[in-house]
Amino acid sequence: MRLLDLFCGAGGAGRGYADAGARVIGMDIEDQPRYPFDFVRGDAMKVLRAFAKGGPPSTFDVIHASPPCHDHTPLAARSGEDGTGPLLGETIDLLERIGLPYIVENVSNANMPNSIRLCGSSFGLPVWRHRKFIVSPPLTLVPPCAHHLVPAPLDVTGTGSRRAGDRVDGGGGNSRKPRNLAEARDALGIDWMTRRELSQAIPPAYTEWIGRQLLAWHDGETPGVPVEEEKG
Repeated sequence: MRLLDLFCGAGGAGRGYADAGARVIGMDIEDQPRYPFDFVRGDAMKVLRAFAKGGPPSTFDVIHASPPCHDHTPLAARSGEDGTGPLLGETIDLLERIGLPYIVENVSNANMPNSIRLCGSSFGLPVWRHRKFIVSPPLTLVPPCAHHLVPAPLDVTGTGSRRAGDRVDGGGGNSRKPRNLAEARDALGIDWMTRRELSQAIPPAYTEWIGRQLLAWHDGETPGVPVEEEKG
């Protein structure tokens, strides 16, 4: 299964799809020197618009897209910023018009009807890091959050680590920050990214789970019984 990984960043999503058995090619508007697979620098929106106009590309079976999410974070909502949000709606619309199987990913506050939500606790990771996904064709047997297994998740946002003197009982401050880069990488199941790249990365476990189901669909198997999708 050949998958185009748009807005690929440093390759968290791409790694999961590759682990599931897909051949992955990434594209981002910025250079990604640590992207672990074939990479082409380019404007993902221009590519999607061209595909929508000219028909589905024969070189790919599936398209994944993670358009910029900054407008959908709590910080953006508080500051009133609104600069990248329209890309999400246009990305979904273009992928529908292209007609290939697709995945769109964004943060948990994004307006994504008919999406599913994945959590690190569902995959044995010491983080929550909720992410929404719209997947076509729809997925099945979506694993629920297991917060009770990770009641004090690591916070792998930002670029810092724990500071001396902070509370270590989980009660506040940055006591849940990773102690160092190695711990941050281990928390997300990623061993090649910088601290800044990790702060925005998708844990590969999420897309490996998605990729295995899409690969079964691609190979003509029936994935199972649909589950109720998240609304809103």
